[in-house]
Amino acid sequence: MNSTQVAVDLAKSVFEVAVSRRPGKVDESHRLSRSRFQRFFAEREPLEVLMEACGTAHHWGRTLEAMGHRVTLLPPGDVSRYRDGNKTDRADAKALLEAARNDAIDAVPVKSLDQQAIAALHRVRSGYQQTRTARINAVRGHLREFGIVIPTGASRVVPMARVALEDEGVPGYLRDVLEEVLDEIETLSEKAKAVQRRLERLSEQMPEAQALMTIPGIGVLTATALVSFVGDVHRFRSGRQLSAYLGLTPREFSSGSSRRLGRITKRGNSYLRMLLIHGARSALRAGKLSDEPDDLRAWALDIERRKGFNVAAVALANKLARVAWRVWRDQRPFERRLPA
Repeated sequence: MNSTQVAVDLAKSVFEVAVSRRPGKVDESHRLSRSRFQRFFAEREPLEVLMEACGTAHHWGRTLEAMGHRVTLLPPGDVSRYRDGNKTDRADAKALLEAARNDAIDAVPVKSLDQQAIAALHRVRSGYQQTRTARINAVRGHLREFGIVIPTGASRVVPMARVALEDEGVPGYLRDVLEEVLDEIETLSEKAKAVQRRLERLSEQMPEAQALMTIPGIGVLTATALVSFVGDVHRFRSGRQLSAYLGLTPREFSSGSSRRLGRITKRGNSYLRMLLIHGARSALRAGKLSDEPDDLRAWALDIERRKGFNVAAVALANKLARVAWRVWRDQRPFERRLPA
């Protein structure tokens, strides 16, 4: 492998390329079209290619790896700190070269085709749900202007709104449009459920997801999302590193012998963090209903008694991320243990 590094600032049609043969020095700069970009790397011996882990990065990572190059994807938030001066394509490429010299920055593994596709399924489902929520809020808001108040709760909105629209207080020309919005809400719900069923079928062929689903609070959505978005679990040396990567560890304000811990950092993938916290809430509620909760939920219930439900749910989500790392790394199902 050649020691030369090539930094690429990705775009839809024009790519900025910076070639460095000496640390901290840009020896060549190229602005390439999409077709010339592929030809540029096809004609070169194996190199180390640096890119930000942004849109299309995983596609180009797989393409360049197939040509024999070694691809390193760096988190955009970490790279931006090394940009000098104004934001330009050339400055972004130079920042990549500088960021690559920092060993403390963890590279993002290039996703496989299946991981990329499953991540896309999650995003499609999330998009359906966001649109559905927007339509539900719009219907409730419009009806409130006519004195019709519908309680919160997605499952109750459509049937209650249909009954409310029979009220003569709503003009017919508006009633027809709102009926169409209610039909759209039901269609979006069915589409989201169809994507989830597809994920359930795919999870049956994923040993990692099957192992993760043995953990309380981790179901099909969380397990498949972890496998697709995290990629290679072996890049984390401990469960705490995975938890920190997901933004579930406390923010620290420490100096000298004084150590202060604050709220969670909320760094990393917000979608994964949301799934883990929702799963933790579900596991916590199940623990309350159980006559003999396992030691994991008994620990979380003890925190709830002292600090409240929400704090306990986030603490349990943190613990679930650490347990998931161990189960995933060892490919061994979660073992339920009763508290001592």
